Amino acid sequence: MSNGKVLIYGGRGALGAACVQHFKNNNWWISCIDLAENEAADVNIVVNRDDDWIAQEKNVLSKVESSLNGDKLDAVICVAGGWAGGNASKDLAKNADLMWKQSVWSSAISATVGANYLKSGGLLALTGANPALSGTPGMIGYGMAKAAVHQLTKSLAGKDSGLPDNSLVVSILPVTLDTPMNRKWMPTADFGTWTPLEFVADLFLKWTKGESRPTNGSLVRLITKESKTELVMAD
Repeated sequence: MSNGKVLIYGGRGALGAACVQHFKNNNWWISCIDLAENEAADVNIVVNRDDDWIAQEKNVLSKVESSLNGDKLDAVICVAGGWAGGNASKDLAKNADLMWKQSVWSSAISATVGANYLKSGGLLALTGANPALSGTPGMIGYGMAKAAVHQLTKSLAGKDSGLPDNSLVVSILPVTLDTPMNRKWMPTADFGTWTPLEFVADLFLKWTKGESRPTNGSLVRLITKESKTELVMAD
């Protein structure tokens, strides 16, 4: 018997795969949603990148329902996303469109999954970004998308948002995650200021189990210094 059921949106990415593995190691049933399968998951729901937002939502909801067999989810964790730089002078629409698809579509679909299939008292975790708390002139599309995720978090935490009773919705706001790709592109950076993927995965596990939960609607900044990470609530 598993401890419960968790859905991870973006479970093939660096952080998502770390979350899938950590939950599996702790005996949880995992459903993974992504553009490709994660073999470690119990169920994989593959999204067609060419589908529009409405079609993606319809596809995901249908497959989540059939995979649960009447059960409910203990947590819906959305760690899908990506990064693009750029200011307003060139390719703003292109970059913003990509960021919206990767961060906002996935977060909104996760919210709908949560509203329909999350247990009372369950967890909906989204992924914002610490830089998006203020202006991001060097990555405008990214900042816009992540700010939208922050707003979505606040809205979902409000009365009559559609989420089940006593559920917790929260966004993590990393600065830089310690991923292989980030190490490749920033080899001279101070890795001691990067947040380990295992820390984030364990944080999600604790919150899923009802441990050390922040206030509903919190934007939780992950601040890492000298390889130690603190949780700092954003204003």
